[in-house]
Amino acid sequence: MGWKRILRLSLLVLAGLLVLIQFVPYGRDHTNPPVTAEPEWDSPRTLELATGSCFDCHSNETQWPWYTNVAPMSWLVQRDVDEGRETMNFSTWDRPQPEADGFFEVIEEGEMPPSKYTLIHSGAKLDDAERQELIDGLRATFAASPPIPGGGEEGEE
Repeated sequence: MGWKRILRLSLLVLAGLLVLIQFVPYGRDHTNPPVTAEPEWDSPRTLELATGSCFDCHSNETQWPWYTNVAPMSWLVQRDVDEGRETMNFSTWDRPQPEADGFFEVIEEGEMPPSKYTLIHSGAKLDDAERQELIDGLRATFAASPPIPGGGEEGEE
């Protein structure tokens, strides 16, 4: 049958492509740079919620599970972590946090943590009460230990 041969050939080509993309160097950096400064958290509970829902992308304390070593998943995770650390990083509180002003809004709207993340990390999913608790805790934390605003020109060395 011709369709079985086409299917077999397609699967072999797909498997070959999956092997080949493992040699692309992007997505396996997996560094956790040093923590230079953290906010003064208003409570252990706020820190707990932020750690569980935000830290993998918005800190230098990322957990790198096994699948982050396999392309193309490694590419997606690396991109998300790079972007997350660039926009808001709880581990570099002594540097400008470009998205600090909009951080509460994306949490309130349910955009953070993103569904593609909570699909794999069910413990990071926040119910309405936890979401509000995180927002209130972050507001108190930001009031006591405000992030440095800006897009990266002022305050950087």
